[in-house]
Amino acid sequence: MLRRLLATLLPAALVLGFMTAAGQHPLLAYARDTWRSLTAMADPSTGLVADNISGDLSVKSAYTSPTNIGGYLWSAVVAQSLGLISSREAVARVDKTLTTLSALKKHEKSGMYYNWYDPHTGAVLTTWPDDGSTITPFLSSVDNGWLAASLRVVEGALPSLRGKADRILRAMNFGFYYNPDATTAAGTKGLIAGGFWDTPPPGCSLPRDGVWFTCNHYDITVTEPRIATYLGIGAGQIPPAAYFTTMRTLPDTCDYSWQEREPHGFPTTHLGVPVYEGSYRYRGITFVPSWGGDMFEALMPDLFVPEETWGPASWGRNHPATVAAQIEHGLHDAKYGYWGFSPASNPFGGYSAWGVDAMGMDTDGYPSDVQGGKYDAGFGTCRPPGPPAVYGDGVVTPHAAFLALPYAPQAAIDNLAKLKTHFDAYGKGGFYDAIAVRSGTVAKRYLSLDQAMTMGALGNVLSHDVLRRAFVTPQFERVIRPLLAQETFNVPAGQPLPQVGGGSR
Repeated sequence: MLRRLLATLLPAALVLGFMTAAGQHPLLAYARDTWRSLTAMADPSTGLVADNISGDLSVKSAYTSPTNIGGYLWSAVVAQSLGLISSREAVARVDKTLTTLSALKKHEKSGMYYNWYDPHTGAVLTTWPDDGSTITPFLSSVDNGWLAASLRVVEGALPSLRGKADRILRAMNFGFYYNPDATTAAGTKGLIAGGFWDTPPPGCSLPRDGVWFTCNHYDITVTEPRIATYLGIGAGQIPPAAYFTTMRTLPDTCDYSWQEREPHGFPTTHLGVPVYEGSYRYRGITFVPSWGGDMFEALMPDLFVPEETWGPASWGRNHPATVAAQIEHGLHDAKYGYWGFSPASNPFGGYSAWGVDAMGMDTDGYPSDVQGGKYDAGFGTCRPPGPPAVYGDGVVTPHAAFLALPYAPQAAIDNLAKLKTHFDAYGKGGFYDAIAVRSGTVAKRYLSLDQAMTMGALGNVLSHDVLRRAFVTPQFERVIRPLLAQETFNVPAGQPLPQVGGGSR
């Protein structure tokens, strides 16, 4: 029965070639174990999931965030869809979390939640549990975006909880973050802020609407904050033109020669907004870059919005190219033998932003190795290239490979199997958070966000796009799909992508 079910969801070669003797596909086993880590992180009294937990599932953090809470909610939906838990258990778990969410302190005018709560009491944190340092309570646009995305999933997947989720979601106004006067380097106006404080913070801030907004606004297209923009546009809180005001790349002039490399593209206009359709080229692969060159920025919103289908000439070309370039980096440029680079734990302690420096706009961007291997392609006649990059102890993050499953299923499954076989990289909660592959050092802990991305990717692959089906409503599709459909990125259709077993659309 399971073999027949998986055969309808995955290519036959992947099912028949990877079924275990017990008839279980390893992807389903990964989902089962990953879900175990999330249940271990969930507080039994509040239903709030901790930010992280030790590898033996015994010691969990004393803080959580809206993103963490949202990830637990959509993971419960995935667990139900895969038969890991019953419908009754899924409803009970989600209901407990929604009940707590309804009572948490939040910013009433915007309906937004603070960034850090105590998962056991639900109190807003004003001191950091690890070291006692002061926290000025902050309300992040992107973190609230992931929470709102999870509420939409609950509405679509668990009918008995639709009203409860909707009451929380209807109060969330993403238009509160929108600043029509915020301007990009390209001169386009209308961006969402990184977030705000409701008391005066230290450092830079912009007072507006009775709060203090961040001085930074999100101005890059291929970054995870686009989920908040999608939600705001879909709800009529942000103008549709805001989808086009962010930059595909920074401008191609010497004024911006500090960016990673010289972009190439063409000018166009969408909804009256001038757009420079810029792209980068790395080792023969053309793509629109993210800020840091990591998988999380590029592919996490795609868990919920079917970007590659709605934007076949934009995201439909870019997502497979992004995955191909990450594979190319890990296997053939840095020669680690493994791939998948995204912010995660540092195997030597703490947390780090991992990525492929060559693939991000930030010239001091996210490295793929502990040593911070530097890549500098130069910028035409404006800046000469630097010395060839030298890579050291590469840090591979399994959740990044899971995010790549829709675009390189065979490569992702092979990569994950090698990580599990060659390193002490797998525990009773699934893959540990990060592996330094040359030294064999493993970050033996689980982060709820990374585990939730893993669950989301597995749910979509194994259960007919379960998150997307629950997230997307007819109204949302009517508003968002035409925006994605009208754009053509400067990424060639059909470019050879042997790394993913094909080409772009």
